[in-house]
Amino acid sequence: MNPAARALGLKPGVAIADARAWVPHVIVVPLDPDADAADLKRLADWATRFSPLVATDGADGLMLDIAGCAHLWGSEARMLADLDRHMRSFGIHHRSAVADTIGAAWGTVRFGADQKQTNQIVPHGEQRAALSELPPACLRLPEELCAQLQRLGLKHVADLCALPRAALARRFGAMLMDRLDQALGRLDETMSPLLPPPQCYVRMDFAEPIVQRADIDRALDLLLKRLTEALRPHESGPRKLDFSCYRLDGETQRLSIGTARASLDAGHLFRLFEEKLDQLRPEDGFEAMRLSGREMERLHAHQRDFEAGGAVRHDLAPLIDRLSNRLGEHAVHRFETRESHIPERAVRRLPPLAESPRLHWPKAAQRPIRLLSHPEPIDAVAPIPDDPPVQFRWRHVLHKVRAAEGPERIAPEWWLPGEQDSEIRDYYRVEDAEGRRFWLYRAGLYQATPAPRWFMHGMFG
Repeated sequence: MNPAARALGLKPGVAIADARAWVPHVIVVPLDPDADAADLKRLADWATRFSPLVATDGADGLMLDIAGCAHLWGSEARMLADLDRHMRSFGIHHRSAVADTIGAAWGTVRFGADQKQTNQIVPHGEQRAALSELPPACLRLPEELCAQLQRLGLKHVADLCALPRAALARRFGAMLMDRLDQALGRLDETMSPLLPPPQCYVRMDFAEPIVQRADIDRALDLLLKRLTEALRPHESGPRKLDFSCYRLDGETQRLSIGTARASLDAGHLFRLFEEKLDQLRPEDGFEAMRLSGREMERLHAHQRDFEAGGAVRHDLAPLIDRLSNRLGEHAVHRFETRESHIPERAVRRLPPLAESPRLHWPKAAQRPIRLLSHPEPIDAVAPIPDDPPVQFRWRHVLHKVRAAEGPERIAPEWWLPGEQDSEIRDYYRVEDAEGRRFWLYRAGLYQATPAPRWFMHGMFG
């Protein structure tokens, strides 16, 4: 219900027929909770321009942790004024409040004495005074408990504060005392932000919205230099960076990059972002930008080659960064040997520059260039007991074997859970009449039950 409807005397909870009888021209819009939740989430994403820690509060509220952020506007009052200006430009009716605790801010904004006032600031340490004349519902208590307190004449928070704590706890339970203590700052309370909090960030606001690509490049370059210079004394850097651009119409656009290892090379980081900047759509212009760093890591010192005159050894990290950001974070990796004879377990994928311990593991026999993700069953004709197949059918194509090597027997890892019933594998390297080479195996022995089966596991180049 918007302010115009309230001014006409309508109240929430009134039946539509009664509302239309009272105000014939009332406009009724069907409730769409999913769309409301999506809009609230978009608004929360936009609100990160005020604080990196933003959470939704029910179906119609946002919660911002602005500790350490208000000074960017000069004061809390100026921050609220900027927030109010934007919300009005979006056509959103709202109220906002600032307090030392989540409970005090929640109670003030929803039950404050002056509900016509858009912005309210509870002075530092004055939570009790701000909440004393408000109903117990401002403490985020269940409706049943609020009704019970009302029947007993406890109509204000001040009435609760005047009673002995032990008596209140015995009569109404621990929730009432916890909520009261949280609102007054006696008990800590945390919030769960929608986005993981950045470990470092810098921001930039513009007197006039910027639209041109050259201005966006310049702003990003300045943000990168500010962030890298701030982190250099700490000898650490981010592995992931988020570039958030806040459009004048409330839309938030975000670009992300990742690096193989922490880097404070502003030029290199700019080149990674540069390939994605064409995705930005300024429309009416960006009024603010923020650069956030995540997954901080100690910087790696590089050993210089003394005999080569101090030249830094060749580093693959910049190339890996460009490939990863162009092809996808999980598209570039390296393989590490594992202590297993089972082919599909013999290697594992790791980030390209991840460190791993050296294994004293014997080198496996020749393996195919391409290993199928899952062995595929084939129909094979082979003499017994240990001869390779003379022909096989795979994916509806018949292959006649011209040459073969094997078998290479690989026993199951019976000591692992679920492997006790696995079958012995006999692998063969075969070449068909057209010169194509495959890696096949027979699962099981001919003397055993059930009969052995044949599988395709890979192809040689």
